[in-house]
Amino acid sequence: MEVCYQLPVLPLDRPVPKHVLSRRGAISFSSSSSLFGAPDPRQLAQRRGAISYDSSDQTALYIRMLGACVIFKQLFSRDVRVRSQVGFQPDRRGSHPYLGIDFRTLHAHAESTGSIPARRIRRLFSFQRHLLSSRFLRGAPHLNPLHILDEDYCGQAKCMLEKVGSWNFDIFLFDRLTNGNSLVTLTLYLLSHYGLIELFQLDMVKVHRFLVLVQEDYHNHNPYHNAVHAADVTQAMHCYLKEPKLAKSLTSCDILLGLLAAATHDLDHPGVNQPFLIKTNHYLAVLYRNTSVLENHHWRSAVGLLRETELLSHLPAEDRLTMERQLGSLILATDISRQNEYLSKFRTHLDQEDLCLGNASHRHFILQMALKCADICNPCRPWELSKQWSEKVTEEFFHQGDIEKKHKLEVSPLCDSENNSIADVQIGFMTYVVEPLFAEWARFSDTRLSQTMLGHLCLNKASWNAMQPEASGSSEEPESEPEPSSRALPQGSLQS
Repeated sequence: MEVCYQLPVLPLDRPVPKHVLSRRGAISFSSSSSLFGAPDPRQLAQRRGAISYDSSDQTALYIRMLGACVIFKQLFSRDVRVRSQVGFQPDRRGSHPYLGIDFRTLHAHAESTGSIPARRIRRLFSFQRHLLSSRFLRGAPHLNPLHILDEDYCGQAKCMLEKVGSWNFDIFLFDRLTNGNSLVTLTLYLLSHYGLIELFQLDMVKVHRFLVLVQEDYHNHNPYHNAVHAADVTQAMHCYLKEPKLAKSLTSCDILLGLLAAATHDLDHPGVNQPFLIKTNHYLAVLYRNTSVLENHHWRSAVGLLRETELLSHLPAEDRLTMERQLGSLILATDISRQNEYLSKFRTHLDQEDLCLGNASHRHFILQMALKCADICNPCRPWELSKQWSEKVTEEFFHQGDIEKKHKLEVSPLCDSENNSIADVQIGFMTYVVEPLFAEWARFSDTRLSQTMLGHLCLNKASWNAMQPEASGSSEEPESEPEPSSRALPQGSLQS
């Protein structure tokens, strides 16, 4: 019999739902009890799929079992063990401690150890997990259809991808359906959807390996700056690429760069902001001379993965270098400290009505603005999604504030949980950053989507105002400032 660990280890914050355990093809047992207790192992051997679930550590390991035979005899003959503790920390590049602060575990809730290299295991899991999805994208039929546990989840994910252009797309649900692989699955689908794989003659194995490495290099212990955020920005970028003005003007190269920039724009984000890196004299701040520190790191990390996987190695060297520079230009545009610079330039173009999308430099500038909008579009999503993002980003801020307090550093603005609330942070961010940007975007692309985003923004701001302890007229109109400052940039300077 062949045993394939089809899905990655999933740390759960709650027990496996009963409706999952009761499904056909699913079994459950506790690692603390004997494997040879009830149910009868002979009955287990007849099952197609299984869940190994340990209620003591809230960890589930999904296993696909191919063929019907006596599984326990085969498992023990191969000395295969199902361990209840497999929660490992991936080896993060560019993560160095300061004063005992290890960015790799900044947002971790539990310590874990393992004798097998974590990166190797994660890559194996990710590769096996996406064999089925890559076959589906290539249109290859299933040679041996299996009634496996995750078949229904994969089918639901495919149904969601059919509506990937909807502004109400629930990236949290999609991430659950893809078992934490939303960024790989979504980006791979979009590259295929736009015909970029065939047009640029990209090797599917290299494409998949690149996306898996990108997803791994996001710190998923960050409440906000993780692979799900990258997937959400990529989905938003797709929505903007569909807008009439862009759809009829952008070249295939523009679209490829836009999707790659969205997927990698926060690559290897440590979960703390640029001022924190500067005041702690972090090596990245020294390397980039305190200028767009995180954005430069995201760009260089993305270029490193492009070269490591040789994704574009078949293109002429000059074209590769040009694409890498343009990718950097897009990612660097997400630096919120340059918000006024880009917004003023955008406003000037709109006032003078001199934007010509037939001009390559103008198209690139619009791509920069689209990526900026996608990066901070959370307040423009429906309330159910927007609220979740707001809670996550604030949690990340407060984590940073706790670290600063612990090491007797000056607490960064908006990072003090004792003096700030989610409502305060979000209202300031919407007022000084989001509203000005999306108002200008609506002038450029006055479509149904633009109006929908502004409508959600207005409703969400009103909802946060209503949540303030003492809602008053002053809360409706926060202190005016000449330009966005760190006090009102929760998803800007503190995130980027």
